[in-house]
Amino acid sequence: MSTGATTGFRVTRAGPLALLQDAGRFSVRHLGVTQGGPADLHAWAWANRLAGNDWGAPALEITFGGLELQAERDLTIAVAGADLSARHDDRPLPLWCSVTVSKGERVVFGTPVTGLRAYLAVSGGFSAEPVLGSVACVVREQLGGFDGQGRRLAEGDKLTINPPSHNAADVEAPEPERPDYTAPAILDLLPGAQIADFTGRSLFDAFNAEWRVDDRADRMGVRLTGPPLHCQIASMISEGISLGAVQVPPDGQPIALLNDRQTIGGYPRLGNLTPLAASRLAQCQPGQTVRLRPAGTERALRDHRQFLATFSAHR
Repeated sequence: MSTGATTGFRVTRAGPLALLQDAGRFSVRHLGVTQGGPADLHAWAWANRLAGNDWGAPALEITFGGLELQAERDLTIAVAGADLSARHDDRPLPLWCSVTVSKGERVVFGTPVTGLRAYLAVSGGFSAEPVLGSVACVVREQLGGFDGQGRRLAEGDKLTINPPSHNAADVEAPEPERPDYTAPAILDLLPGAQIADFTGRSLFDAFNAEWRVDDRADRMGVRLTGPPLHCQIASMISEGISLGAVQVPPDGQPIALLNDRQTIGGYPRLGNLTPLAASRLAQCQPGQTVRLRPAGTERALRDHRQFLATFSAHR
């Protein structure tokens, strides 16, 4: 915990899943430790920017809602991402902009309207002791979070924050940066090492069929249902798995792996979603449809660098 950190919020209702996430835990996959970090990098980055924080500042990832917080002091916050029926002292809480919360006031997240995950950033950033270089909370590995042991929030927890370092550069995000999470998602996918081993019909279906988000989805990965994809590889040696890898198990239904994925896997890969495509998928509710779009490395790099440049003043 940083010197000068003070209590910012007290948890009055925990909800199903609220986790502290910084940019992620890197350079540890050789130890079998996954990266964690925000499932929706785009919304997390905007929440921090609107709160006046540097890139990498810890923010709360709130999945499905149900969280209720009470301010222990005057705060500047920003919420970006899913519409979880958030309210500020019984008034609708505006999203994608900075908001002032006074001591004693409540911030309440209800049920999802659009999207799944909202990101709450507070000016100065939440404070916690890093574990393996990061405070990113991975419940399965019992790492990170406010207590360092990967524990999700519980009623009565007090959330500490760092002193603000500077004022926010923006008070609200531009309209084009606010995704419509109800629209069918078009997900850019870089072809993978085993793509040539899928049948021609499977490759046609992969990029032309609609895929439906299964209810078997979490921070490890999202299963997509649609026409079965067939690969001619019967077995393979497990290899490293990156964020957004799209594995195809024997049932032919792809699984897109997210932040809390395992570090190695032995299923053939159709390809790899770009980081922003993985972020968009993380906001899809079960039953929503998505399409896969083949992407080249040059365009994917250009788009990602453009995204990072938006936050260069805060990196």
